[in-house]
Amino acid sequence: MTYRAPVRDMAFSLHEVAGLRDLAGQGAFADLTPDVIEAVLEEGARLAGDILAPLNETADREGARLEDGKVITAKGMAAAYRTWVDGGWGSLSATPDFGGQGLPVALSVAMQEMWNSACMAFGICPILSQGAIEALTAHGTPELQAKYLPKLISGEWTGTMNLTESQAGSDLAALKSRAVPQGDGTYRITGTKIFITYGEHDMVENIIHLVLARLPDAPAGTKGISLFLVPKFLVNDDGSLGERNDVMCIGLEEKLGIHASPTCVMSYGEQGGAVGYLIGQENRGLACMFTMMNNARLLVGAQGVSVAERAYQLALAYAQERRQGRPLNSDLAPGEMAPIIEHPDVRRMLLTMKGLTEAARGICYATAVAIDRTHQGASVEDREASQARADLLTPIAKAWSTDIGVEVASLGVQVHGGMGFIEEAGAAQYFRDARILPIYEGTNGIQAIDLVTRKLPLGNGAVMRDYIAEMSKTASACEASNDAALTEIGRELTAALACLTDATEWMLARLPDEPDDCLAGATPYLKLFGTVAGGYCLAKGALAAVSALSGNDGNSFLSGKKALAHFYALNLLPSVHGLTTPVKSGAAPLFAHDPAA
Repeated sequence: MTYRAPVRDMAFSLHEVAGLRDLAGQGAFADLTPDVIEAVLEEGARLAGDILAPLNETADREGARLEDGKVITAKGMAAAYRTWVDGGWGSLSATPDFGGQGLPVALSVAMQEMWNSACMAFGICPILSQGAIEALTAHGTPELQAKYLPKLISGEWTGTMNLTESQAGSDLAALKSRAVPQGDGTYRITGTKIFITYGEHDMVENIIHLVLARLPDAPAGTKGISLFLVPKFLVNDDGSLGERNDVMCIGLEEKLGIHASPTCVMSYGEQGGAVGYLIGQENRGLACMFTMMNNARLLVGAQGVSVAERAYQLALAYAQERRQGRPLNSDLAPGEMAPIIEHPDVRRMLLTMKGLTEAARGICYATAVAIDRTHQGASVEDREASQARADLLTPIAKAWSTDIGVEVASLGVQVHGGMGFIEEAGAAQYFRDARILPIYEGTNGIQAIDLVTRKLPLGNGAVMRDYIAEMSKTASACEASNDAALTEIGRELTAALACLTDATEWMLARLPDEPDDCLAGATPYLKLFGTVAGGYCLAKGALAAVSALSGNDGNSFLSGKKALAHFYALNLLPSVHGLTTPVKSGAAPLFAHDPAA
């Protein structure tokens, strides 16, 4: 069973849940209509289904290999990447100043969902390039932008993020890579980086590394980190490639999943130092890095949606075909078995998979539309409010969506039963691939810390309170409806929002004087927040669906949106009532147990 992008679901989420329809036809998007957006989605769906999806299983089995310092990707990967480049897919949301199409970030996120559903080992490569483009656009000199952005945006070259070192995982203060100024505007970079996705490969002629390193006189800690652009091949003033830079892949990691994505150990300066160019200011690399990371975190959240969607499609197809057992009160003939989708528990698992997937999709798309509004808002106040909303939702988009990616992939294995544990069925690969998502681009624990210590205090809590108020309006609209299902959705969402409000005010009150208590409850708080936000997204969709139905229940797609939101409200949203206690339990229980015991 191959992947087919759920174009109708994606368009519905973009327009009715995330609000992209309100931006289309305005400002820089004046020529963008819902029809154009759906045409782009349809074209991307063909590429994802016909070119990328067939690679997923075969490339996973073959993997990537290192030969004489060169990484050879799995058969078909390089050709697929060339097709992707020729289609102009890398340039969707990039600035037109350097060859981009200037389309909404939200549409680009939807396309990334497709690439990663089709083949996540392929889709991670454009995500890293996008981070490099964002950092260079925001912080690079005009000379660096002119030389490197056009081919990064077109996809002819790819980008990487070189942060991690063996002694410094998430703790960037411990970085040791060095950058020595040469007096001519360049720097010599030395050091070793690990876990570098697509640090070396054969799909493009040049790879542009963004590397964190320290100057000789840099202050200790994160205040002494600078960001450098280090190309695999130096680039001449006319844009042609020059000599090979002093950077090499010296090892490939053997991983649990995404086998076709080369995860490299990169060595800089084995022959005197790799030539690098400063991005931003000396010792201010952390700000540049966060430009990369914030973009990448949203796209990794979309990867969570991607793997969940692929796992759901496979599980649904299996449940419709696999016959086993007989439901109670069945009218089947003696000896005849029913498709397992007829069993209530299997149906519960499938609806859980679909509900979580669509909820996470709504959160990710809404985050992307908020980013688009930071550029397209009617006033400075609108743009600032949109930036604050994007900042608030980014850790939820990354962490909650990737957690549900793992959960949904695990349920996919369960739906398959014993066959799910066998590689041949395919469900196991999605579980293996999904497991990296809560770890890279900032672990989900770090996302929770970021949420409670940096994002909740925005505007002294006003940004979060405004979002809760917005969600409450939707809950009230549902409760006031004459539709019985909408009324129940509104009732459950209102009760869940009471839990979120209680937990939020507890966090805000204790953060100044009892930060450890807040850190102890950060992860359950993020889960509570994400679960409620997901229910809000589905409730918005249900309201839109009921409005469009106008009493005609013959539209199964729209009726399905209401039914799914109703299932989520009754079966998944109530879980938040059990999260308020761990959110508010404080740090003492975590440290009461002596590890020596």
